[in-house]
Amino acid sequence: MSKNPGNNRLLSRREFTLESALAMLAGVTITISGCGDDTTSPTPGPGGGSGDVSGSVSANHGHFATVRAADITAANMLSLDIMGNATHPHTVSLTASQVQQIGARQRVAVNSTTNDGHDHTVTFN
Repeated sequence: MSKNPGNNRLLSRREFTLESALAMLAGVTITISGCGDDTTSPTPGPGGGSGDVSGSVSANHGHFATVRAADITAANMLSLDIMGNATHPHTVSLTASQVQQIGARQRVAVNSTTNDGHDHTVTFN
């Protein structure tokens, strides 16, 4: 009597962990929070020009994350200051490829720098 009926291939511990995590995350959006009980909210930056793309900041308490249309057109690497109305700064670094993805309205999620004891996940689109 086989302990693995119908499938003779056993998964390694690493494969099992990966497959389990992927199964749990299928169809789920994850937001990593940083600052206690604050909530995630869309964060339109000042200006809000045509073609600008605003991101959502996890555990937000006044940060703004906006990629300007001119930066999207240039499609270069970008270091984005997301301080906004918060009392401390954070920076988000985007690769040229990520800037292009944001311009194409594809989902891009990046972690900010750690400042004041925490960081944020910024999600565009």
